[in-house]
Amino acid sequence: MSSSRAANTAPTSDLVSYAPDWAAKLIAASSEVTLVLNAEGVIRSVSFGGGEPITEDTESWAGQAWVDTATIETRGKVEQMMREVRQTGASRRRQINHRSTNGGDVPVAYTAVKLDAEHIIVVGRDLRAISSLQQRLVDTQQAMERDYWRLRHVETRYRLLFQLSTDAIVVVDADTMKIVDASGAAGRLFDIPAEKLLGRAFPFGIAPESVRAMDDLAAAARTTGHASDVKIALSNGRGAANVSASCFRQENMTLLLVRIAPDGSAEASVPTSRGRILDLVEHAPDCFVVTSPSGEIVMANRAFLDLAQLGSEEQCKGRSLSQWVGRPAADIDLFLSVLREHGVVRLASSALRGEHGLFTEIEISAVAERGGESPCYGFIMRDVGRRLAGGPRGARDLTKAVEELTGLVGKVSLPKLVRDTTDMVERHFIDAALELTNDNRTTAAEVLGLSRQTLYVKLRRHGISVSGDAAESTPKAG
Repeated sequence: MSSSRAANTAPTSDLVSYAPDWAAKLIAASSEVTLVLNAEGVIRSVSFGGGEPITEDTESWAGQAWVDTATIETRGKVEQMMREVRQTGASRRRQINHRSTNGGDVPVAYTAVKLDAEHIIVVGRDLRAISSLQQRLVDTQQAMERDYWRLRHVETRYRLLFQLSTDAIVVVDADTMKIVDASGAAGRLFDIPAEKLLGRAFPFGIAPESVRAMDDLAAAARTTGHASDVKIALSNGRGAANVSASCFRQENMTLLLVRIAPDGSAEASVPTSRGRILDLVEHAPDCFVVTSPSGEIVMANRAFLDLAQLGSEEQCKGRSLSQWVGRPAADIDLFLSVLREHGVVRLASSALRGEHGLFTEIEISAVAERGGESPCYGFIMRDVGRRLAGGPRGARDLTKAVEELTGLVGKVSLPKLVRDTTDMVERHFIDAALELTNDNRTTAAEVLGLSRQTLYVKLRRHGISVSGDAAESTPKAG
């Protein structure tokens, strides 16, 4: 502390011997650090206008060459300033960085002035506050750039799903009832290019006797947010169609998403009672999926498509349910095995992974339908994430998985249970390591005591995606 006080009082003692008292006071007040150098660039005294040293070892600078107090990358600037002050009597302002024992560098903007043949005065301002603001500005700009590209990618996916939809979809301004967007299927249904539908009054392409029903459908959607299927007639003899509408907000606009599905012969052949059951399943809040005995999806309702982040049923038909549902000790293969042996699965916990990263805790019940020429399995999945919101997720997963394994004793062989338990624990600790290292695969491998190649193999085996740093670091075979 004594050396610090001595350094802090320098403006009223050392500087007086080199400049008038008013000049010393002015220099001390207008700068945060003042150095007095001899002609060789060795520091004779150090003073601080703000009263606090800029680094922890600043009081030891006296007697050192000024260039030795700077970081390696800025020493060239110090030497250049010394040449300028010797030649012209003053140097341009330059940023010099000093080492800090707390880590990082301390940036200071210095200007050097030649006082006489033997003395040079160097005044500087601490740039840490400005540097911090600049870093925050850069971070904010990068965050905005990431958000911009994320929105661009979301819009691209939306446009792709919108145009690939097999049903005709039109987006209508609820205030003006003008069409603001239309899918390619809508253009094909009305026999007009989709872009020429934009700006037209809705309803469009509807038989006169069905216009009233469409108006009522739109009014119900604006009031309740969603209106169920209404059967209407299309104009120009295009047949009948089922129409539903949903209301949503975008920026300052209220929009209606209208889905028009031409009435198909397959649906027409279904008896009325069974058709109503299918409608109830389609609009049920719980997920309902029918699969083949091998786990390939035959049909899926709207709730499943929402959790799986899919735009249409066509995107999941023929694909394995395991691409979205399952986790260690609760995977689809295990459920299929139980269904083949016992015909039913009751209230098993698992997880559902969306196409774009949405993770949902679910509860599964399933039944096997073995009759007929085409046996199938039906899965009912309920989102229980809010019910399980309390408590640490990792501990909850392990507890649930142990309960599931215990419930399978007597139904599944011991080697299978042991193998699933090992996979479950292994994945749990890999997930914990990735969370601890902020998803850095290389550091996670070191934390787990594994080689990077071994970790990547385990990530793929457990279905954990390998992102950029891992993909680039993965050793290539051959």
